[in-house]
Amino acid sequence: MKNILVELMSNFIELTDEEKQSIIEAFPIKTFDKETNLLREGQIAKDAFLVIKGCVREYSITNDGEEITTNFYTEYQSAVNFDSISNRTPSKYFLSCTEKTTVAIINSEKETALYKKHPRFGEVCRVEMEKMMGEKQESLSKFISSTPKERYLNLLKERPDLVNRVPQYQLASYLGIKPETLSRIRKRISQKQ
Repeated sequence: MKNILVELMSNFIELTDEEKQSIIEAFPIKTFDKETNLLREGQIAKDAFLVIKGCVREYSITNDGEEITTNFYTEYQSAVNFDSISNRTPSKYFLSCTEKTTVAIINSEKETALYKKHPRFGEVCRVEMEKMMGEKQESLSKFISSTPKERYLNLLKERPDLVNRVPQYQLASYLGIKPETLSRIRKRISQKQ
């Protein structure tokens, strides 16, 4: 059976058999049921997760008990709490599977050991990390300067799969609006088409 991480790394550099085996040993692939928490608020993160198949929701809970969705991670996206892993601080949010989800588990200690053994992996991962952070920054900028309708239209353009994969109340929270507002926006858009 092919390992998705080996395939992904092979897109960037030619891997030796030893390097392939090191990747397989360092980063296990597991499947989790819907509603499984990969990280809980208050827990110190040790792992990052590369979504292979499925969807992971990032959310926090306000003092009033309201869930605020801040991101969804789907195929080939990394779900990670950098602050908690880097600073060894309790997570301020949850990472939860919204459907049956298969992930590669990237443990920070195993990752460091892998980079020591195969230093060239560090450069490839650094470049990909910079790309991911740039995309996140661009997405946040666009979100802040957009109206609710523009946010929804951008979602339809950039991540249309989410519309049918996650409940409307989670989608509304992700867009920074109430479910009723999302319903009105969707209705107006469908009437224009």
